[in-house]
Formats: sequence, C-alpha cells, structure tokens
Amino acid sequence: MKKVLITRKLIEENFINIQSKFRLIHNQSDKNLSDNDIIKMSIDCDGILTFPNNNFHTDLLNKLSDSIKIIANYAVGFGNIDIDTANKKKILVTNTPEVLTEATAEVSILLLLGASRRAYEGRIFAENKNWEWSSDFLIGKQMTNKKLGILGMGRIGRAVADIARGFGMEIHYHNRSRLPENLEKGAIFHEQLKDLLSQSEFLSINCPGGKDNTNLLNKETLKYLPDGAVVANAARGEIINDKDMLDAIRVGKVFALGLDVYNGEPQINEEYLKLKNLFLLPHLGSATKKTRIAMGERAINNLDQFLNKSVKPNDQVN
Repeated sequence: MKKVLITRKLIEENFINIQSKFRLIHNQSDKNLSDNDIIKMSIDCDGILTFPNNNFHTDLLNKLSDSIKIIANYAVGFGNIDIDTANKKKILVTNTPEVLTEATAEVSILLLLGASRRAYEGRIFAENKNWEWSSDFLIGKQMTNKKLGILGMGRIGRAVADIARGFGMEIHYHNRSRLPENLEKGAIFHEQLKDLLSQSEFLSINCPGGKDNTNLLNKETLKYLPDGAVVANAARGEIINDKDMLDAIRVGKVFALGLDVYNGEPQINEEYLKLKNLFLLPHLGSATKKTRIAMGERAINNLDQFLNKSVKPNDQVN
C-alpha cells in the first residue's frame, strides 16, 4: 500500500475515503507544519496531499525524499508550489479545479454587496445600538443595472457574471483571450485592462495570481476606474498593490473595497483595518462543506489515479 503525507486535517468524509486507499501520516493537529516537519514526515512517502498555506518553494522541494512522486494540492490554484523545481525533481503536481466555482463566485458577489452597502459600518452601529434611521443614513451604492467589470473570465469569473445578470448588470471582462460567444453570453470583451477598468462601476477580481498578475491593480491602472468604483478581490492578494489601493480609497477613487484574500495572509496591511468602508473576510471563497468535501475527493482521486492505478491524474498541472 502506498504511503501519503497529509499536511493538514481533512474533513471526516474525506479522511474515511483516503484511509482505505493509502497508508497515512495525517497532521490531525491542523497546525501548519514547518519545512523540516514536512521533510521528516514525508521521508518514506510516495505522495503528499497539501493545502494552499503550505509553501513548497524551491529549497523545500529540493530537500524532499526522492520517493515523493506526486503533490496533490487541495486548491484550484497552485501558486504555493514551485512548478519549475517540481518538474526538475520529476514530481507531478495536481489541483482541484471546477468544484469550487460556485462557492467562490458567491463570495465575490458577497464582497461586492458587503462593500457597496457598507455592511461593516452597519454591523458596528447595530452592535452599539446607537443608530437612528434617517434618509441619508449609511447611504451605499446599488448594484442593480450597473456595469460590472470582471478581471479574469475563467470558470469563477463566468459564474460571477451569471449571478450578476440577476441584478440586471451589464457585464464587461478582460481576459488573456476572448471567449467563444456561447461562453460570453453577451458580455463585452476588452483586450486592454485599462479599457475594462474605465467601464467598471463595480469590479470583481477573479484572475489567477502569480508573477504576471502581481500588482496588476496599482497607481497607474487604478486611475482608469470611474470615480467611486467598488472593488472586490476573491482571487489572490498579490494582484492588488496595497499602498496604491489605500491611496485610491482615501481620495474617493474607490468608494469601497471587499477582500477575501491578502498579501502575506493571514497578515493584513494594518492600514486597511483603520478604514470603515471595507468588507473583509478570512479567505472563505471555497468554505462550504459541499465544496470542501468535493475538493478533498478530487485531490484523493488524483493521488489514487497516479499511485494506485498508474494513470495520468485528471488534474495534472505540470
């Protein structure tokens, strides 16, 4: 029986499944393992099931035992794994696409609504029991019939568009390439980022992270947004330059910001916490039981296909 290291605690339904297929070393304490812990615990393992907060950088990958042939990432992204080094070590990497599309799209809409309708400020007033209704109390921005820009029109971006159409929103998007007409569903393609931003009364960030998209929203690009735009990021923290975004909020270029992801999370830029026109979540994009179980099953299936059935996993990324 092949042996697998699981670097964080799995949901019970997933654990019952995987323990029938492999010998396991399972980090049930659910605390982040250090690099040395991962190296020692995986010394005679055939594969690793890991999570987005475990960073498999070049140095760690190079120190892993040669017995490791596959790393199954419990996430749709795989920016926490150095793919070039994995290739050199002949370690196969998989992810869990598709199954978290709807859950993450819901959070994108939640961020837009929570930010635009000043939900954080409202919660403070409600808790303090010191509010009184008036015609101009906590006036927010309404999404209905507005223009929504989607940065990254993959599965999640398209699911965001589907929900937003229920608000009567006009959908604009920027992508590496234009979608086929049947996937566009009437959305308006912008080849240049600045052209998308200029139309985005509301902006949903749903593109991948990584080097190419780091600081994509910065001083130069943010200026193209309409004054008083609402921005939400449920993708990756590095896409936003924090300093430049904070400046845009302070001068009113951005009316409100919704964030589920952060640079260096779980750390958050302290300046964000001083502002009230923010709606913040602790990376909950895929956090429904249905989705998390589905992600686990996908990761387990990838391990099973490769280690037990000697076939190419469905979700191989390298």
